[in-house]
Amino acid sequence: MQNKGLIRVFALIFGLVCLYQLSFTYLTNKTEDEAKAYAVAQAPTDADAQDRIERTYLDSIGANPIFAGITYNDAKEKELNKGLDLKGGINVILQISIRDILGGLSNNSTDPAFIAALDATDEAQKDSQNTYFEDFVTEFEKQGGQLASPDIFANVVLEDKVNTGMSNSEVATVLEGEIKETIGSAFETLRNRIDKFGVTQPNIQSLGDNGRILVELPGAKDIDRVRGLLEKTAQLEFYQTHYAGEVLNYLVGANETLRTLVAASEKKEAAVAQDSTLDDNVSDLLKDVDEEEEEQDFGPLFKVFSPNQQAVQMSSIPTVGFAAVKDTATINSYLRNPAVIKQRPASLRYAKFAWGVPEEGADIVGLYALESNRQGAPYMDGDVVNDSRQQFTQTQQPSVGLDFEGQGVNQWAKLTREVAQKGNAIAIALDGNVYSAATARQEIKGGSTEISGNFTVASAQDLATVLNAGKLPASAKIIQAEEIGPSLGQEAINSGILSFLIALSLVLIWMVFYYGKAGGFADIALVVNILFIFGVLAGLGAVLTLPGIAGIVLTIGMSVDANVLIFERIKEEIRKGKSQKDAIKDGFNNALSSILDANITTFLTALILFLFGTGPVQGFATTLMIGIATSLFCAIFITRLFIDGYGKNGKSLEFATGMTKNLFVNNNVDFLGKRKIAYAISGVLIVGGLAALLTGGLDAGIDFVGGRTYTVRFDQPMNAQEVEDALVADFGSADVKTFGADNQLKITTKYRIDETGTDIDAQVEQQLFTSLTPFLPSGMSYAAFAKSTDDKQVGKMEYYMVGPTIADDIKKGALFAVIGSLIVVFLYILLRFRRWQFSLGAVAAVFHDVLLVLGVFAIFKNIMPFDMEVDQNFIAAILTVIGYSLNDTVVVFDRIREYIKEHGSTRGFGKLINQALNSTLSRTLNTSVTTLIVLLAIFFLGAPSIRGLMFALIVGVIVGTYSSLFIATPVMFDTVQKKGLKEEKEEEEVEA
Repeated sequence: MQNKGLIRVFALIFGLVCLYQLSFTYLTNKTEDEAKAYAVAQAPTDADAQDRIERTYLDSIGANPIFAGITYNDAKEKELNKGLDLKGGINVILQISIRDILGGLSNNSTDPAFIAALDATDEAQKDSQNTYFEDFVTEFEKQGGQLASPDIFANVVLEDKVNTGMSNSEVATVLEGEIKETIGSAFETLRNRIDKFGVTQPNIQSLGDNGRILVELPGAKDIDRVRGLLEKTAQLEFYQTHYAGEVLNYLVGANETLRTLVAASEKKEAAVAQDSTLDDNVSDLLKDVDEEEEEQDFGPLFKVFSPNQQAVQMSSIPTVGFAAVKDTATINSYLRNPAVIKQRPASLRYAKFAWGVPEEGADIVGLYALESNRQGAPYMDGDVVNDSRQQFTQTQQPSVGLDFEGQGVNQWAKLTREVAQKGNAIAIALDGNVYSAATARQEIKGGSTEISGNFTVASAQDLATVLNAGKLPASAKIIQAEEIGPSLGQEAINSGILSFLIALSLVLIWMVFYYGKAGGFADIALVVNILFIFGVLAGLGAVLTLPGIAGIVLTIGMSVDANVLIFERIKEEIRKGKSQKDAIKDGFNNALSSILDANITTFLTALILFLFGTGPVQGFATTLMIGIATSLFCAIFITRLFIDGYGKNGKSLEFATGMTKNLFVNNNVDFLGKRKIAYAISGVLIVGGLAALLTGGLDAGIDFVGGRTYTVRFDQPMNAQEVEDALVADFGSADVKTFGADNQLKITTKYRIDETGTDIDAQVEQQLFTSLTPFLPSGMSYAAFAKSTDDKQVGKMEYYMVGPTIADDIKKGALFAVIGSLIVVFLYILLRFRRWQFSLGAVAAVFHDVLLVLGVFAIFKNIMPFDMEVDQNFIAAILTVIGYSLNDTVVVFDRIREYIKEHGSTRGFGKLINQALNSTLSRTLNTSVTTLIVLLAIFFLGAPSIRGLMFALIVGVIVGTYSSLFIATPVMFDTVQKKGLKEEKEEEEVEA
């Protein structure tokens, strides 16, 4: 090997750079451990206080040097980032409402064609791969209208950009630009909010042109705060309130109207029920009717709504009444009933009803009636607010101070003057909820006010943050969310490290056992390779995830393959009678082609996985790609440096031990002769798998069908079926499985999945807690069940939600990834081997392996004692199986190509292929064994969340090894033409 000195220098510098990059992680971990120890000493039993003290400690020393002039803040920015599954936190995808943006650009048009197109677009998006705007344009064209109509987009909002003479396509171009600009504005607003929230290493990305924004906050513990921070539109509005007494008079009449409507509806339903259930017990039926009538004595509205008794005595009171949070949707539907609206007196014709904000931990909320006009406009809006801050009231309660600017100063003075004269109240509403409603005794000048109410210091700080960051230009809803508690993340780290160390140890031992001192040199190169992988990850700012650790550990097994290829070729050259020096030289040179082809095909599948995957799947692909690149360098150069250095003084180096020296030597297995038997076995297995797929299907995860998944831990072993029965009774849809330990369950439901929003998620989670209460420790509160803490052992440990729309996109993206990888690999092999028969053999083997893995998952989905859902991790496994299968196949094909060049047609083509298969058998089995050792270590010792991924890879490695010997090469043999190969040989000799 030439330029050894240069390679040594490069490897040394690269290693030092990697150590430098990783040193920041060491420094931050050391400092954070010190902070945690200090916090525990200050508050031994209070977890919340410990968290506050730890944050305060780190903030106070953030700018202080902790080593060689490096501050904690500097080190934190450069440390190896840990993903959610290792650190805990929240990862969400927000959907900015394109419908809201279009509505705003149309100046809130009520044009029938425009509204019909929006409604049709909402429906089309459920199954569409187009952006919302593309579908909107299509649906509007079906209505036959003009986008440039004065009633739609030729309005005051777009007066400088759209005129009535423009075509629909011209207007669409303008709108597309406006939408992109608005989404960009929303992105910046969210980033400003997140930056002020104080989470380290936040990640925010815009995903495509459909208004989706990814937000990842590792380490965030107060999930409810984060959700509120992200979803608040921050539409701040100021209203005058109607007198509650006046409103109650109206509601009394509305209740009587509703009583009549509900009674008529129930009478009709009872008649239908009577016709269909004539055999029911009459006495029981009459008893139920009597009980129902007794329950409805107060009327439908006042059955769920309690009038404010103070308002009966004092008409100026702003709070009309109170209701449970769970009943607000029902009351809203009553108040929107056309018959009820028709009863409104003239003074309440344009009134807007809005709910307040419940106190922390309470379930009761107040109702307000706000003065408005035909357009529903407030008296003044939040655009006039210049600054907001968290402060305290005179009674030392948390509040938010506001300063107005420009016209806002005069508007505020006028509003307070009118309220002081009328004796009503000023309601301050954010995103449709009233935060405070206070009276004013006199006109307030100076342009400042205060929002007081049911605030904690944290919620007041968050409100000030979102107001300062600005309002979102359109509503934002969470359509995909993942929440992981920090205690579960720490468990994942522990299991990941354990599986990593055990897998590494086993591989190191195996290499020494099989190859002796040469295996020891390969082990050194492997350790250096691991250093390079972690150093590159840290240097690139990549995020290390649990699947990422699996990717690194898998790389350990696969990176051995290059050394195995080299050592086996060296042994072949030695058996030919060459000197050790020449055998080493020729062994490295002859193995290079196979190493490159095998690793390039695996790299291509990992690249496709990276491009189509999201979150942890991308982490898996990233580490796999980095591992492939670094393992190539280490195997080809680092191992060579040690081997050449050892043998330069004439020392003999055996590439085997006494037990392995003659293993797989002079093999003479007739692989091609057994191909028909192999075809029959594979055919039976594939048919059985397809039958299972067609009859029972796969256990599709929520990634592909949508839903909510909760990982819940109990204080005792649980019967999954018993819990599932209880949940089905309440949810109608629930699937419960043991997940890891027998006191931990994975609960999946599609209940209310078509509804999005933080309030819906909270309601579903509250109902889950209520349903699980009989199984939880006695006296456990909802807050203790839901809140994330570092030492949490019982309650909700993890949450994952995928909306149906994005689930469809994920499913189609996964399909494109698999198909794309097959196409890319087919083309690469065609380019390298210049025969379509080679590509056909490789792709046939890949299809064979994928179908067998799918079949195994279909057959054993309800048998195995671990989760076998088909999700994004499973797709990652399939693509990895494709890469591994091709790795094996390409090595065999390379040897066949080499033999064709060497022997041409002087020996039978079948014998030549059998010889190639036999000569690579040692390498094939060695690589499979080391890879399986690694996978089994992760499978048994790793986190439950990746056990299904590991099982798929284990099956894939086994069938991939089998297919490279008995499917890929035989298919190629059965389709290739010997004459064509001879002609290729002659052409290559001419070119040479």
